[in-house]
Amino acid sequence: MTYDYDVIFIGSGHANWHAAVTLSQVGKKVAIVEKDVTAGTCTNYGCNAKFLLDSPFEFIDALSRYEKAGITGNTKVNWQEPMVYKKSEIPTYAPLMEGMFAQMQIDLLKGYGKLVDAHTVSVDDDRVSADYIVLRTGQRPARLQIKEQEFLHDSRDFLDLDKMPKRITFIGAGIISMEFATMAAKLGSEVHVIEYADRALAAYQENYVKSVVAKMTTEGVHFHFNQAVQAVEETAAGLRVTTAQGLELETDYVLDATGRIPNVENLGLDELGIGYNRSGIVVNDHLQTSVPNIFASGDVIDKTIPRLTPTASFESNYIAAFILGLNQEAIKYPAIPNLVYTFPRIAQVGVSVAEARENDAYRIVEIPFGQQLKFQTKLEDEAHVTLIINQNKELVGASLLGNEAGEMINLLTLIINQKVTAHELSQMIFAFPGITSGLLSAVKMALM
Repeated sequence: MTYDYDVIFIGSGHANWHAAVTLSQVGKKVAIVEKDVTAGTCTNYGCNAKFLLDSPFEFIDALSRYEKAGITGNTKVNWQEPMVYKKSEIPTYAPLMEGMFAQMQIDLLKGYGKLVDAHTVSVDDDRVSADYIVLRTGQRPARLQIKEQEFLHDSRDFLDLDKMPKRITFIGAGIISMEFATMAAKLGSEVHVIEYADRALAAYQENYVKSVVAKMTTEGVHFHFNQAVQAVEETAAGLRVTTAQGLELETDYVLDATGRIPNVENLGLDELGIGYNRSGIVVNDHLQTSVPNIFASGDVIDKTIPRLTPTASFESNYIAAFILGLNQEAIKYPAIPNLVYTFPRIAQVGVSVAEARENDAYRIVEIPFGQQLKFQTKLEDEAHVTLIINQNKELVGASLLGNEAGEMINLLTLIINQKVTAHELSQMIFAFPGITSGLLSAVKMALM
């Protein structure tokens, strides 16, 4: 049977466009269906915007450490200026992507994509067909199940704020709340974080998280653990947040960061018998749905690995290789690093400290990096690295606390994935002094 396309992708984010580009480069006829702004959530409403807004705060935080090295002054961030820059910069990305698609002869079909049958997709009032279909519809913010939902905002709203509220309350103490609360506190807002559990950032090394919470507390952030929000009410002076445990807070802005849910509605999944649950679309170890020629990737699939832009891109590349017959093996994820943009940053990859403590096959090596190598950590005394070594003397996990953690975790991820040995490291020459040269020396010693 002849189809309109070889592959149709529903969604234009990282989980799709990488595969689309690869397939187009080898002559496949490809279409991307997109109902929103081209390039997806990360590019337009998430990671990129956050990174642009975070950069001035990173600079200010670094300046504070250098006061003892002779830098003086009272530099502050004017929220409006980076926001103006963000609002002018981010809208340029979608046209760039659309230009790339056009140059590569990838058809961009604007409209709502829905499965009609195993090979047909409706795009608003039109229908197109393909040999393969890939679903990448992502996730959206969840909403706390309370009556007053109209007073709740999400991360997308926050990243578009023209003026930072004088009083702001975050529900949840996960990555989004911790990163945004850090910014708001440095701007002088009265900041509250309400968390149902007994700690923040539950997936990360506990002592590192405590260090971040302690610093945020000194900067004015108020943490309220073991609290369940039950109401947000409008008052004459703003908003009142109350919890089941009796806590009452007066605030001006409430951000609900209690999680995200997959976009699986109105995709035609039920009609085709494609399975899904609260976590997303069910796929096998080849990222195929119950209809073998229909794949899913990115945040919309049911998976336990971190839902990150790099994992979405990895899945996209895997699907392209599978369709081309270049890789018929089950998908196998490498070590996946992740990073929290607090001050200091927290990063981790591979086997966690909690896992290592429960298994005698692992050895834990603590390195007070900031105390040993102040000149390499830019006067960051609290910088710290935890390494997890297996019985083969291979690095299998790492956790870092420090503002250079983002660069360091990528280097450690490479060492883990390539199973680099102490001998191999000793045969390499690295630039000195540098941010990572001391880290590499410490890793080499730990692996011996």
